Amino acid sequence: MGMTGFDSATFRRVLGHYPTGVCVVTAVEADGAPVGMVVGSFTSVSLDPPLVAFFPAKTSSSWPRIEKVGRFCVNILASDQLPVCRQIAAPGVDKFAGIAHRVSAHGSPILDDVVAWIDCTLDAVHEAGDHHIVLGRVVALEVERPERPLLFFQGSYGEFALLD
Repeated sequence: MGMTGFDSATFRRVLGHYPTGVCVVTAVEADGAPVGMVVGSFTSVSLDPPLVAFFPAKTSSSWPRIEKVGRFCVNILASDQLPVCRQIAAPGVDKFAGIAHRVSAHGSPILDDVVAWIDCTLDAVHEAGDHHIVLGRVVALEVERPERPLLFFQGSYGEFALLD
């Protein structure tokens, strides 16, 4: 426990009660190899200029590779894309093996069948504890498949249910 009066397990447990969407951030390295990482912390930031943000851990091995490219695409996963999420999140595998995608006009992979994609250039990176705050300037975006998104809630994956 530190000066806060609670430990990291309590922090994680409490914040786990707030659902987050699941996205895959993608880029293409100089050698043509695609790189991707799963993020559960993505948000819109500003309309003018159009900015979005995500928060990779400082221990991520994929984030430095994406940062070096200087542009990326945020792919919002659909609720039926849990296998894609698990494959991209797995360490030490060919993350894109068997995952259909195309390259955006700005050079980043857009995964097939995602709910939506947001193509960005890297605007800024700020340190924030054990994570980075990454700001992306949106250069193109589109809804691909207006379906329910994949969500992460209380340590599990699921989907949104309408109450109406």
